[in-house]
Amino acid sequence: MGDKFTPDFDANVKLMDSGMRIEESFDLNGRCFKLGNKRAKLYSVNGMVNNDIITEVVKLMLNPENSSNNATDFADRFVAHAQTQIENDVQNAIISVFSGEAVMLIEGYNEAIIIDARHFPVRSVQEPENDRVLRGPHEGFVETIAFNTALIRRRIRDSNLIISVSKIGSRSKTDVALCYLDNKVNKKILNNIEKRMKDININALTMGQESLLECLSTKQKFNPFPRVRFTERPDAAAACVAEGNIIILIDGTPAAMIVPTGIFDFFQDTNDYYFIPMIGTYFKFLRFCISFASVFLIPVWYTFMKYPQYVPEWLDFIRVEDPTGLPIFAQLILVEFIVGALKLASLNTPSVMGATFNIVAALVLGEFAVSARWFVAEVLLYMAFVSMANFAQPNFELAFALKLTRVFYLVSIALFGIWGFLSAIIISTIMLVTTKTLSGQSYLYPLVPFNGAAFIRLIFRRGIHKSNN
Repeated sequence: MGDKFTPDFDANVKLMDSGMRIEESFDLNGRCFKLGNKRAKLYSVNGMVNNDIITEVVKLMLNPENSSNNATDFADRFVAHAQTQIENDVQNAIISVFSGEAVMLIEGYNEAIIIDARHFPVRSVQEPENDRVLRGPHEGFVETIAFNTALIRRRIRDSNLIISVSKIGSRSKTDVALCYLDNKVNKKILNNIEKRMKDININALTMGQESLLECLSTKQKFNPFPRVRFTERPDAAAACVAEGNIIILIDGTPAAMIVPTGIFDFFQDTNDYYFIPMIGTYFKFLRFCISFASVFLIPVWYTFMKYPQYVPEWLDFIRVEDPTGLPIFAQLILVEFIVGALKLASLNTPSVMGATFNIVAALVLGEFAVSARWFVAEVLLYMAFVSMANFAQPNFELAFALKLTRVFYLVSIALFGIWGFLSAIIISTIMLVTTKTLSGQSYLYPLVPFNGAAFIRLIFRRGIHKSNN
C-alpha cells in the first residue's frame, strides 16, 4: 500500500514534493497560498493545465467565508468550475498531476482535491496525409486522446457507446481507451482484450500503438501479415464502432487500432463509402486484383523465363529477346532492393522535394541500367507495376507483407523451380489459414470459416439502407 494523506499539512506537502521531485524539474509547479485562515498548496505541470480555470477556481476559494470541515464538502460547495474528485492516496495524486490535472492540498484535510483543468498542447485536426478522401470530412485524429474520443462521440450520440480508459505502463501510465457499442460488440472478444490489457506488464508504451500491439499479440517471427488495422480518420473509426468492432485509442498517437481485423478488411478503404455502391464495388474489386497481381505477376513471369518451353504461343511477347549477362533472378532482387531504398530515402526527404526526388531517381536509374545493359526493360516494366500496386494498397503493413511474400516466391523458384513455387504457395496459404487475429478469430474470416453474407459484404459495397441496422 502507498502513503496516505493525513490532517498534517506539512507532512502532506513533504510527501508530494518528494514524490514529484518538484525541486529538480522546472516544469513542475507547487504554488502556496492562503484560504482564509488555512494554508493550501496547488500542484500542476506547466503547459498541461488551463490557467483560466485554475484562476477562477482559486478566486472563488479565496473568499474567507468559504470554509468546510473536510475536502469532499469543500469541493462540492466551492469548486464549481471543473470536474473534481477526492483522493487519499499520495501516489495516485502524483499520477494525476503528471496526467495534466491540478492537485490541491488544504491544511487540516486528510485528502487532496483533484481538479480536472487539463489543457494539452495539440495540433489541429487536419486530414491525415496518408488517408485522404475525395469526399467526406477532412479531419483526423491527433495525439491527444480526449480530442479523439470527442471526435468519435460527436458521430455516435448513443448511450451505448462506451469509452473505458485504463493506464498501461509502470512508468509512463499511458491512457489507453477502448471504444465500443455495448449492444453490438462481441462480449467474448471484448473480455479477451480487456484481460490481455490488464495482464500487460511493461515500463512504458514507448512506440505507442506498436508497443501495445506487441504486448497484446503473440510473437510472429516469420509471419509478415499484419493482424491489426489502423486508421487516423474519425469517420472510419466511428463506422467500425457502429459495425460492432472495438477501437483502441492510445494517448500520444493519432492512430486508432481496429479489432478484430482479418486480411480481407485491409482491402477496404474510406473512399469506397463516399461514392455510390457500384463505384465503391469497382474500387474494391480493382484493389483485390491489383494486390493479387502484385504478388503473382513477377513470380509467374520469372517461372516462364526459367522454363521458356512452357510459354504458350499467345504469350510469346513476354519473352526477353535481348538478355543481359546478369541473371533474371539477380535483376529482380536488385530492383526490389532499389525500390525499397527509394522508399526509405523518400521518408528522409523533405516533403516538398519527395515526389521530385522519386521521379528523378527512378528515371535516371532506370535509363542508366537499361543503357548499360545491367537490366532488361521487361524487369523494370514489371517492377514499376508492382511498385505502383503497393501505393494502391491503403495499408502499408499489408503492402510490405505482400512484397516479402513475392520475394519468398522468387527465391523458391530460383532454388527449386516450379515445385518450389507451388510449395511456397502452399506454405503461405497454411500460414494465412493458421494465423489468428488479435481477438483469436480466423485471419481468413469470413472465407475460413465460410460466412456467405459477411463475405458478400466485404466484396460488394452495399447501399447504406441495407447495412445500417
